Amino acid sequence: MQPSTFYHIYNHANDPEHLFRSNENYHYFLRQWTKYIEPVAATYAYCLMPNHIHFLIRTKDETELLNLTGLGELSGFVTKQFSNLFNSYAKAYNRMYGRRGSLFNRPFKAKEVVTDDYLTTVIFYIHHNPLHHGFCKHMGDWPHSSYHALISDRLTRVKRQEVVAWFGTKTELIKFHQQNMRGLNQLEMEFT
Repeated sequence: MQPSTFYHIYNHANDPEHLFRSNENYHYFLRQWTKYIEPVAATYAYCLMPNHIHFLIRTKDETELLNLTGLGELSGFVTKQFSNLFNSYAKAYNRMYGRRGSLFNRPFKAKEVVTDDYLTTVIFYIHHNPLHHGFCKHMGDWPHSSYHALISDRLTRVKRQEVVAWFGTKTELIKFHQQNMRGLNQLEMEFT
């Protein structure tokens, strides 16, 4: 993964497992995200679902990443942080539920976001995902998504100002999410 680059990160549980069985699992995963990923990337959107996850991130710039490594090189550093995140969460999950073995599919997917249109579509896709998979009937009903953080004024680690500015205003962001269905089937095929 390259510095100063947007990526759509996604991963699934090993079938037929779930990644999250309780609200505490969701919260713990986000705490681990803060520990392992926030030092190397900013979060623009996310959605955690029982059996898979989606994030839109932008990796930090080269200088910031080099300072973190202490090695003077970046080779695989951000990818290693994701590996540490998934391993840390899986170990805790396995202890909690008395299970063994890998929890996540390997390798996780990191699709580079290369156009402005694609960036807009990925934000919508991430927030629409629980509705698409039948976990809820309305986007705002799913509690484990950045959608709530983006449309509220509560404290958040998500880059709310940048995402809202991308759409113009909060009102425009909400309107886009309520109306926009373009490209969803194409995205679903790409990400499965």
